Amino acid sequence: MPQVRQKLQKPKLYRVLLLDDDYTPMDFVVFILKNFFKKNFEEATRIMLNIHHNGIGECGTYTYEVAEMKIVQVMECARQNEHPLQCVIEAK
Repeated sequence: MPQVRQKLQKPKLYRVLLLDDDYTPMDFVVFILKNFFKKNFEEATRIMLNIHHNGIGECGTYTYEVAEMKIVQVMECARQNEHPLQCVIEAK
């Protein structure tokens, strides 16, 4: 019986991005980055300022399933706190 070699591929990665808006408080964005993306205060503040100045910022890179789960969690938390914060996924 011939041997079959399977070549395993690394899973495709996706970036999770937060979008700037005029209503979500900066401290809430820092809260999101710390609690859902495990950023320390300094890194969360740096990313938040990048979002504020550039309109968009990267929270992290994940497999599709993990990225989707994080987006759902962030959007639900934002809605519960009555913030219009938007979180999107982008192929890396």
